[in-house]
Amino acid sequence: MLFQSLNLQVNDNPFFMNDTSRIRRNHALIKFKKLVVVSLLIGFLSAFLGVVLKKTTEYYEEIFFRQANLNSLFYIFFPVFGLSVIYFLREYIFKKGENKGFKEIFESTNSKSKNLPNYKISSHFINGLLTVIFGGSTGIEVSTVVASATIGSVAQRKENIFRQYKTELICAGVAAGVTALFGSPIAGILFALEVISKKVTRVFLLTNMIATAIAFGLLFLLDEKPLFTVNITTWHLAAIPYFILLGILAGLNSVYLTRCVLIIKSQFSKIKIYYHKIILGSVILSGSLLLFPQLYGEGYLAIKMIFLNSNEVPLTFTLIFTFIGILLLKPIVTSVTLASGGDGGVFAPSLFIGAFLGLLVASILNRFFNADVIPVNFMIIGMAAVLSASIHAPFTAIFLVCDSTNNYTLFFPILMVCLISKFTAKMIYPFTVYSFTPSLAK
Repeated sequence: MLFQSLNLQVNDNPFFMNDTSRIRRNHALIKFKKLVVVSLLIGFLSAFLGVVLKKTTEYYEEIFFRQANLNSLFYIFFPVFGLSVIYFLREYIFKKGENKGFKEIFESTNSKSKNLPNYKISSHFINGLLTVIFGGSTGIEVSTVVASATIGSVAQRKENIFRQYKTELICAGVAAGVTALFGSPIAGILFALEVISKKVTRVFLLTNMIATAIAFGLLFLLDEKPLFTVNITTWHLAAIPYFILLGILAGLNSVYLTRCVLIIKSQFSKIKIYYHKIILGSVILSGSLLLFPQLYGEGYLAIKMIFLNSNEVPLTFTLIFTFIGILLLKPIVTSVTLASGGDGGVFAPSLFIGAFLGLLVASILNRFFNADVIPVNFMIIGMAAVLSASIHAPFTAIFLVCDSTNNYTLFFPILMVCLISKFTAKMIYPFTVYSFTPSLAK
């Protein structure tokens, strides 16, 4: 009775109540300060990694591509050499780690016990670089995203106070990495939200906004230019029916890309001797590059070239068949690159397919139907539409493409077409390469 009486007096005492409140407030303040500091570090390290990987890849990809253009034998040598080096690195340096791409992030965020191991930072950085510069028909985006997600995962494990914010800190790394690659903080946050987190919390907003702000600040200090330099001045309401057509075609192309990746990966997984995968993949990739050199690497060099000449391309049946060949082969060589050990994903291939699809549609409309549409507009909208449908993230695609071109003139048609393309793709096939698992398909 005496203990209960004393306990009651303590609880009713304003002094003790104020002391408890003060401790709680101090704890919340300490947690807030630590979250701010760790978000700053994640943002800087992820952005720095992204910028270095992007610059290094651009530099060496251009050199190697130029050499391959001068001597076609390099189209045969580069893929087999690059995939072989990646295999030996994985086997003997990176702990025989399987390349699961984005699914590594999902496995980590969906489990309390599974974490992204530290070596994933260096493995995805190096393997992503080697894949692209030696002709692998994919991009460094997924490599950057997984490596920057690992930075967030490592930071989360450093203090017990961060354990409950595992997803938020991983997303902060991802958002900063995307910001570094495309110069778009909004796209970075939206990508982390639409694809990974799926929900907004106060900690998510705090950590991701700080990380992307730091990443964007680093780009500003380094005077990074937009990924694509284009001149977009206007669009016309009369083109809306054609935009709708482009959205439907983009959805169909994205499903083709997704199915290619899933089917070819499944078929390659049946090959038991790993080096047979490398040889088969290299043969397919080399043959495709000899036919269409535009398929080399990320494809951003090819996109920039057609941006420059989009209004001067005389449409012939030969050119139509060339564009159709590129659109049919790109998903196949991307899938083969990934299935035979390359590191990457569908980000860059989606932008590539969208640009060529947009130019092909605009050229056919102008040549045979006197539609008088603006080809460069269709290229930009096509890029966003195929990306939106491929990853089921329309708002990420909208801001990513607008910021990559540093132009929001086409915002409303891009919004419309991205929603149409995603709806079309999801109606035909409900999965992306990130969300598909064999158990879901049953």
